[in-house]
Amino acid sequence: MRYVLRRLGFFVLTLWAALTLNFFIPRFMPGSPLQALRDRTHNRLSPAALEQMLTSYGFKPDENLFVQYLDYLRNMVTGRWGISIGATLGEPVTKVVGQALPWTLGLVGITTVLAFALGSLIGVVAGWRRGGRLDSLLPPVFVVTSALPYFWVGLLLILTFSVWTGGLLPSDFNYDSGLQPSLTPGFAANVLAHAVLPAATILITSIGGWILTMRNNMITTLAEDYVRMGRAKGLSNRRIMTTYAARNAMLPNLSGFAMSLGFVISGAILVEYVFNYPGLGYLLYNAVQNTDYPLMQALFMLFTVAVLVSVLVCDFATAWLDPRARAKG
Repeated sequence: MRYVLRRLGFFVLTLWAALTLNFFIPRFMPGSPLQALRDRTHNRLSPAALEQMLTSYGFKPDENLFVQYLDYLRNMVTGRWGISIGATLGEPVTKVVGQALPWTLGLVGITTVLAFALGSLIGVVAGWRRGGRLDSLLPPVFVVTSALPYFWVGLLLILTFSVWTGGLLPSDFNYDSGLQPSLTPGFAANVLAHAVLPAATILITSIGGWILTMRNNMITTLAEDYVRMGRAKGLSNRRIMTTYAARNAMLPNLSGFAMSLGFVISGAILVEYVFNYPGLGYLLYNAVQNTDYPLMQALFMLFTVAVLVSVLVCDFATAWLDPRARAKG
């Protein structure tokens, strides 16, 4: 119980610190919502009219900063995230976030799980057959691809599979503009076609880390005494690889996987930007560009909570699996 309370205390303290930074950092940025709105309207409206418009949406720059901070904390906790004052002027932030969240979860979430599963499987086989053809080829190749920038890989895939092939795979948006969203096989196929290139970009640039980590864990585990005991007992190679070695080598990777799931909600900003994919990453880019305080605050709060909850769940799972973690507190 003491371990749980201590972790929950760290969770609350870290969340408060992150929310505080989340309030002040946007206000220290160059520019202001009023200036961004003047730029978008090309000065066709007077500053007084624009300020009155923003005030009607809850933007009160002249109010005491401490009062604004207390209102902000109360609104973040109660889920009243305000009205967007950026590109989606006048739209409730909850609605804007709700429209983008499913696309990010679908694209980045599935790709993250796929990269972890494939990377761990390749790492297990490469570590088991250390020095073999698979171990000599795949880990070095994917480690190199993991060092490549997201946007560069995305642009290369667009050039190869969209431009040079005359549009074989779509390179823009999440579905064709002429379609209406519906639960039909045709619409689902169109969505999948639009997701192929951004998903491949994320997969190519993220799978190398899982392969290298799992391979190294596997090699370390194969040197343990219980693996030698399994061999001495005459167990089959398949059982030693899966039940003895891979099962234990997987434990350190689970912590990293839990962290990765927390970062899923933040989306892959550069990938979504390159492919004009309307997820949370692209939404955050637009919010920063337009100095949209309510939308930026809501998105940063969601990212922070997602990562902290993932870390908390990982801590509890580690303590449950390893009593030494509970003893250390």
